[in-house]
Amino acid sequence: MVDYSVWDHIEVSDDEDDTHPNIDTASLFRWRHQARVERMEQFEKEKEELEKGANDCKKKLADCQKKLKDLDVQDREKGDPEKLKKELDQLKKEEKKWQKKEDDLKKKEKTVPWNVDTLSKEGFSKSVFNVKADTKEETEEQKEQKHKTFVEKNLKALKHFGMLHRWDDSQKYLSDNPHLVCEETANYLVIWCIDLEVEEKHALMEQVAHQTIVMQFILELAKSLKVDPRACFRQFFNRIKTADQQYVDAFTDELEAFKERVRERAKVRIEKALKEYEEEEKKKRLGPGGLDPVEVYEGLPPELQKCFDTKDIQMLQDTISKMEANEARFYMKQCIDSGLWVPNAKGDGPDLEGADTEPVYEEAKNESTEHSAAC
Repeated sequence: MVDYSVWDHIEVSDDEDDTHPNIDTASLFRWRHQARVERMEQFEKEKEELEKGANDCKKKLADCQKKLKDLDVQDREKGDPEKLKKELDQLKKEEKKWQKKEDDLKKKEKTVPWNVDTLSKEGFSKSVFNVKADTKEETEEQKEQKHKTFVEKNLKALKHFGMLHRWDDSQKYLSDNPHLVCEETANYLVIWCIDLEVEEKHALMEQVAHQTIVMQFILELAKSLKVDPRACFRQFFNRIKTADQQYVDAFTDELEAFKERVRERAKVRIEKALKEYEEEEKKKRLGPGGLDPVEVYEGLPPELQKCFDTKDIQMLQDTISKMEANEARFYMKQCIDSGLWVPNAKGDGPDLEGADTEPVYEEAKNESTEHSAAC
């Protein structure tokens, strides 16, 4: 027959107690629970000390028996067998005392009332996946292709998760889509955050950043527990929702640090894009001699720049004639190599050893203006 006597002494669950209206019920429950926990801890400590004492006594008894056995007739001068026998008898008495204490403790344990902490335990506190460990290390190309395939297949689900902000919603969504609990999701969210910051969508970036740290904390928890991330994401949400202050503070600190890293990375990406754009524009405007017309124009003496600005060929001829031959030849060669001047176009312009040139005024002026605006 089933013994139902174990149900005769059960401490009532905290939330089932009736209290006086003037009593702070929540505080009372906390104090009561704390007292119960302390009693349980004290009992476990007493049990550990008892086990340790009993084991020490058994070890001493075994050592004494071994010494007595090894002491034969030839070695009697090296030891006193009578003394060992007395010690052995004393240890046997101590062993009986420890055994009695253990029996008393077991009886006491049976009489301890059950409570909400010992009455039941979670049957399903985690999910277990039979995943075969992949011992072969992937190459960078394989990782990139794996990430690309994963994102293409789950883009809609990834964006949906990134837009969530309530703990319960995130937990439910991952429960419905456990395949999202992986490194690829975290990597996609990081890239998305940087893209949003580059696009100056700061508020949306901060929202996605929150979900990024959620996924990273889950992955770190799985790594520390040495389990599949899909098997422990519920533990993360249970812990964060109980408002463990130390855990929440760690989460908040990491979130703020991550957002700052995203801003810095976005800034670097923007600067790199601007630099690449300027390089492309510079390549497009290079002259036949490989020189940049904007740089050449800005390097000309003010009097030569004025000739380009006023489109006055006569002024240019007069200015060149007043310069030393080598200096005039240097500047005019730069103008030709950069495309500011087209040699022998109309037969006008300054004569430099028979090479007539035509000024390309408008192009030089426009290029200089555009370059100044870009800077």
